[in-house]
Amino acid sequence: MSRPRVSPWLLYGALAALVLLVLVLAPFAGIRTIPLRAVFADGGLPLEHRIFWQMRVPRVLTAFIAGAALSLSGMCFQGLFRNVLATPFTLGVSGGASLGVAIYVRFGVSVGIIGVSGMSTAAFLGALCAIALVYGLTRLRGNSSTAVMLLAGVAVSAFFSSLILFVQYLGDANDMFRVMRWLMGGLDAVDYPTLGALAALCLVTTAVVISQVEALNLLAVGEDFAASRGVNRERSKLLFFFCVSLLVGGVVAICGPIGFVGMVCPHICRLLFGANHRVLAPASVLFGGAFLVICDTFGRSVVAPVEIPVGVITSLVGGPFFLWLLIHHDV
Repeated sequence: MSRPRVSPWLLYGALAALVLLVLVLAPFAGIRTIPLRAVFADGGLPLEHRIFWQMRVPRVLTAFIAGAALSLSGMCFQGLFRNVLATPFTLGVSGGASLGVAIYVRFGVSVGIIGVSGMSTAAFLGALCAIALVYGLTRLRGNSSTAVMLLAGVAVSAFFSSLILFVQYLGDANDMFRVMRWLMGGLDAVDYPTLGALAALCLVTTAVVISQVEALNLLAVGEDFAASRGVNRERSKLLFFFCVSLLVGGVVAICGPIGFVGMVCPHICRLLFGANHRVLAPASVLFGGAFLVICDTFGRSVVAPVEIPVGVITSLVGGPFFLWLLIHHDV
């Protein structure tokens, strides 16, 4: 495995400083006063202070958690499929979540969950359907080879995309706009209950993924090599599949399908830290979180008071990076 040229501890220190700086400064972007005293206020908070503590702070924290989750998910799929162009949406989770939102908007079909909106609930249920369908198609072949899993994900994504277009065709202009706006990704409708639900899901799945990074190291070399070193290939691949898919499904349900974070951030970290997933996983978490916070802060500040959806910003950054990656790297 390739090794970084600079000490990883020095890189980790710089990355931790970047994360701390971003988390501290991002909530203050675009405000005129510093509302720190509002934390200790006994009465009602002034408008700017309420905006800061009830909207800005949970938004920044949600962006960090979502970016960290997408980056870690991309790292896992890139290692599992041994391809740096793999993304968290490779296996159709985004398509299933998008179909759930389209059905919710058009027909109002949803099951509520405490602390989570109806649209987010519909998106998460759609993501679970996609996970179940890809897993079922994979098991029909009697094994969970990465090639079959990848092809099943592509097929499910294409099928769901057709269903989304069909549902949109049945709706009116307002329904189409709501679905299209959700597909752009965004963090403009988050609060503390939503943040808590996302954080709980991401904490559990991330802990499981990070505990299995040694198996991911071996699988990234090759499935036969991993088996020769005592790794249960089927169990490990299914574990990564379900954990990463749940992780992505939770993020997409809350924030929409924010593209390219899961491809760009892990690869940048791989160039800096090397390919050892024990080192790469924490770096991807930190860098992915900071990256999405920066993109969201830029999107809501550059043409304020109008907001650019964060998914648009990440795509503008990720598109050229994708082309560079495609041209200069063997994939």
